Amino acid sequence: MNAKKDRKEIGLAVVGSGTIGKIRAVFARDYPGVGWIGVCDINESLAKKVAEEAQADFWTTDYKELLKRSEVNATIISTDENNHVGPILAAVERGHRLFIEKPLATSVQDSRMVYDAIRKSGVDAVIGYTNRFRRRFLAIKEKLRTGEIGDVTTVTTRAFMNRMVPLATLRRTNERINLQPMVVSGTHSLDMSMWLMEGKEPVELYARSIDKVLGPLGTKDATFGIFTMSDGTIWSMNISWALPIVWPGAVYGLEIGIVGTKGVITVDDTHRDLVLASEKPQWAGYRPEGYHPEYERHVEFLTSYPPGDIAFGQLWGPMREETNAWFSRIYMGMETPHATAWDGHRNLVLTMAMGLSAERGIPLKLPLDEEEFTR
Repeated sequence: MNAKKDRKEIGLAVVGSGTIGKIRAVFARDYPGVGWIGVCDINESLAKKVAEEAQADFWTTDYKELLKRSEVNATIISTDENNHVGPILAAVERGHRLFIEKPLATSVQDSRMVYDAIRKSGVDAVIGYTNRFRRRFLAIKEKLRTGEIGDVTTVTTRAFMNRMVPLATLRRTNERINLQPMVVSGTHSLDMSMWLMEGKEPVELYARSIDKVLGPLGTKDATFGIFTMSDGTIWSMNISWALPIVWPGAVYGLEIGIVGTKGVITVDDTHRDLVLASEKPQWAGYRPEGYHPEYERHVEFLTSYPPGDIAFGQLWGPMREETNAWFSRIYMGMETPHATAWDGHRNLVLTMAMGLSAERGIPLKLPLDEEEFTR
């Protein structure tokens, strides 16, 4: 870690003041090493509201105006998925440390351009995969790292999601071609699986998708895939994000099974151990400004909201851990388990490859020539 005398206060820009941008801006307000905060959103009223909550020093609707401020040395990119590229490149040009909400971009070409810019500049950039900061997954990572179950031979990953996420995501844009379940949300479980299998690289993929519910909105209901890894490990990866709005999970339910030559680890992260049923409607786990779900939910899997849970007027949980760890990474030089820019690019390519295999109905050899995604 950096010695106290070498520590430089963080001047933070938050570009995008939606649900997640607001959460991280408020955490910045309370972190001792953050000395200046600026926020930005194209929605003026939203930018002003978040600036007030985060006690920001500056707000604007123009990210370029914010990023050129001399006080800024670190930037959080929390815009809509389709609007990451411009702010990222502007922040890289100014040498800012970067925290980028997943995905890195929504096309392989843009992701490659952004990743190359980050790599060439040498700036430290991390991607927001909050599950890496949950206690259960850190414990599993350590057991795998120390060889407790021997060599991993098979992995199964299943994600279930309430359809509020795709409905809320798709209403924000007409650019929906790449806003598919794996790209937007399955990327979380894919990143976790790849992180747990660190060192194993996929060499073949076969996937299928279905779109009976969300097809009219321009996306798929579910995508299932089988990966073969370089050492022969078999990995089944699937996501369904068209579960009814009344499904009790606020956002995400995940199950992972990992079989090794000397043991097995199973993860039930579906949150069914804490169930609330109430005559009062339960809030939508993912509810951007202006989104109102069609139906009320009266049963809730408690703790199923990925960022954490509200108690005593504050959000507690993995997103607090993740955000504060990034501040400590910058301010104190602490080593952290954040996903790298390369992880973010690789994850996008793999999720897009699942869509490509499903579209073509054939297995694909990996790694793909990235030109495949333009054909």
